[in-house]
Amino acid sequence: MSKFKRVALIGKYKSPEIKNPLLRLAGFLVDREVKVFLDNLTAANIGSGKYESLSLDEIGKSVDLAIVVGGDGTMLNIARTLAPYNTALVGVNQGRLGFLTDLSIESMQNSIELILKGDYVVEERMLLDAEVTRNFAREKKVLALNDVSVNKGADGGLIELEVLIDGAFVCFLRADGLIITTPTGSTAYALSAGGPILHPSLNCMGLVPVSAHTLSNRPIVLNKGALIEVKILKACDGRVNFDSHSHYNLKENDRISVRSASSPIRLLHPKGHNYYAMLRQKLHWSDSL
Repeated sequence: MSKFKRVALIGKYKSPEIKNPLLRLAGFLVDREVKVFLDNLTAANIGSGKYESLSLDEIGKSVDLAIVVGGDGTMLNIARTLAPYNTALVGVNQGRLGFLTDLSIESMQNSIELILKGDYVVEERMLLDAEVTRNFAREKKVLALNDVSVNKGADGGLIELEVLIDGAFVCFLRADGLIITTPTGSTAYALSAGGPILHPSLNCMGLVPVSAHTLSNRPIVLNKGALIEVKILKACDGRVNFDSHSHYNLKENDRISVRSASSPIRLLHPKGHNYYAMLRQKLHWSDSL
């Protein structure tokens, strides 16, 4: 008997390859007496009227488990939306790296069988709560699972920032940008900028300069409770990006405030999941030269 009675399936949007794996998985779940739902966009994408479709908010309010079939980008989008509902998430990789969508299409039924039986581990991942203010008025408030990044624009000039942590001045920064990352995001943009890989259990944040003009500006790891404030001194047509999904164009004296969000996401993995083995596989550590 499955521990999860109501399961939502969410597929990578506008992907023609997603239909067969989703329908195969839906049939697999129905055979195990699980009520299956699709999110509205997935139902429209695969053209299936066999299963009830719901909005993401309705999914958050009514299902026990959401299975996301796609890449990390799909999971990022879904996780941000479902985080306030504490919905359990499972990721099946149909993208490239798949740090968050760690089950393979080939093994998904065996892995999900174990999860349905209760043979799983829960991994909580923190999110960032970001706010942009202009002239003391809130312009944008966003959740981010990977990172919040402040980047220069197309004119090529370095962006200039003032960085404060818990109200204390840290530095002036002239750089291509600055990344504020979660442990989840430490294997994404922050990694390419020279930031450290942060284990997901750490509940911390990383502050990673991007091509800083002063070479001594190095990444720093902060505790979960820190409040990071970034004031824009010279915008250079810059903008702030949230998980590389949404953005906001910046002006001088804009201020970005970032802290850990109150609600984490819950990822489920089959027992035996090993973070270091996943890193070794995805990053090709120990491959033969």
